[in-house]
Amino acid sequence: MYVDPPAPKPRDPNETPPVSASGALDDPQRAWEFNPDYQRLVVAWNTVLPQLEALRTALDKAYGLAKSPQTWDAPVGERYVQDIREWRNRLAVYRHNVLTTISDEAADTPRWIPTTANAPHAFQ
Repeated sequence: MYVDPPAPKPRDPNETPPVSASGALDDPQRAWEFNPDYQRLVVAWNTVLPQLEALRTALDKAYGLAKSPQTWDAPVGERYVQDIREWRNRLAVYRHNVLTTISDEAADTPRWIPTTANAPHAFQ
């Protein structure tokens, strides 16, 4: 059993961009925007997770039915139970890989990026 990695956090309506003006030479007029690449990772996570949950639920239901003595009364039933168990394991590994990839990419992607839109410039 795998534990899901941390999900990328969507932008909070009260969240403000980082303040970079820490010294006299810093540009206090720098404009920031929420990184669209980071937002795509949030959307990807929110799209993939329900689909993976639906697959897991379907396989868990099939596994539960397959293990039931009322479903199989022949020795061949155990082979199907083992197949479904293997599919569940593969799905768990796949889920872990997909969610870890999204989470790692989100950890390496800045939430805010500097932009030149609506920023005053002396020369254009």
